[in-house]
Amino acid sequence: FPFHKLGGAFMNAAVENPSWMPFTANRDFNLKPRVITGAEGDWYTTDGGTRLYDTFSGLWTSGLGHCHPKIVEAVQKQVATLDYCMTFQVTNDKALKLAERVTRMAPDGIDHCFFTNSGSESVDTALKIALGYHRARGEGNRTRLIGREKGYHGVNFGGMSVGGIVPNRKVFSPALLPGVDHLRHTLDIKRNAFSRGLPEHGIELADDLAGLCALHDGSNIAAVIVEPVAGSAGVIPPPAGYLERLREICDEQGILLIFDEVIAAFGRLGHAFGAQRFGVTPDIITTAKGLTNGVVPMGAVLVRDAIYEAFMQGPAHMIELFHGYTYSGHPVAAAAGLATMDVYDEEGTFEQSQALESHFEDLLHSFADHRHVIDVRNYGLMGAIEMAPRDGAPGARGAEAHKQCFWDENIIVRAGMDTLQFSPFLNSDPDEMAQSFEAVRRVVDTLD
Repeated sequence: FPFHKLGGAFMNAAVENPSWMPFTANRDFNLKPRVITGAEGDWYTTDGGTRLYDTFSGLWTSGLGHCHPKIVEAVQKQVATLDYCMTFQVTNDKALKLAERVTRMAPDGIDHCFFTNSGSESVDTALKIALGYHRARGEGNRTRLIGREKGYHGVNFGGMSVGGIVPNRKVFSPALLPGVDHLRHTLDIKRNAFSRGLPEHGIELADDLAGLCALHDGSNIAAVIVEPVAGSAGVIPPPAGYLERLREICDEQGILLIFDEVIAAFGRLGHAFGAQRFGVTPDIITTAKGLTNGVVPMGAVLVRDAIYEAFMQGPAHMIELFHGYTYSGHPVAAAAGLATMDVYDEEGTFEQSQALESHFEDLLHSFADHRHVIDVRNYGLMGAIEMAPRDGAPGARGAEAHKQCFWDENIIVRAGMDTLQFSPFLNSDPDEMAQSFEAVRRVVDTLD
């Protein structure tokens, strides 16, 4: 990209950085910090004034582009009107309107919404709701939770317990929840490498759930949680028919099916929810990210009406679910969410997303012939280019690619170990998208 190079205050020397940054190699970062000070549309601005093209739309968050004027205006207006209102025993008008709006967009039968502040909180909320639901129905024996290898469900203890990414779990392993099992992951490079869309092989892996039902007895299992398309592990689409088979087994055994759609919801797969793209309706959906276009932290857990009604018993003056957060349904976050939903409707964002899919797919798969690349995966506007690790240094090649893209090509690319991940804006300019992949190619070409 033809823009001047970064020359900001942090360019030339290591700094004393008081910020302990999340999911970051802090010591390496502090040698040459990468600092963003502004954003507009598809572009960031660094502390040195350089414009950077964002290939990841924030962190799967900002599908409409950064600083969308309608959302900015709504937030500014709301913070000057009602800056905060607790939602314990009272509520605010924006939270009510957003709950109505989101449930109206959801699959049929999913009619209630519980607000959180992040995807991690949404997952832990969903797990608690699942356990409470079974207890309310007289099946308190259903306490076992099922996650999946390579699954990412946030970093709170519930989400880590059902998650399946080893580095997230190993330090905290003694304190993770008991009574949790994991399905095998569905990444099968040997049989499915370079699949376009859903891979052909692997539906049989869904029968791992049937095996766990046989081992523990299905009557002891509360819920199974999966991402419709695994994101943080490196964009792993499900094998064709896999989600449908999970739904069948859950129905047979009375197990709740939870879709973690923190990434997939709100257009990433061309629909309001990934469940609609796959034609599989879960019992609970977790969301965050695209709920407010990433402008204000917010999450939501959507549940079937029968789940909500199961809690609505006992004395009417008593609290039905002892759970919630100080900032649940925050009015400023809800205002951002309402404006985001308006933009999705007014600009036809989900249709824009669908129209970009084939172009995005072709750009990704143009890397299939590269000497370093061992797999390319994509579904909707989620994509990954997986490179072979260097001997004795897994993750080094990906980290180097990320930094070279930033410093030499003026683009932001996310690297998860040696997998480059892509999450373009839902309304991306096709030419800018193509130019960004040309820049990535130049960087990958230089790697040893």
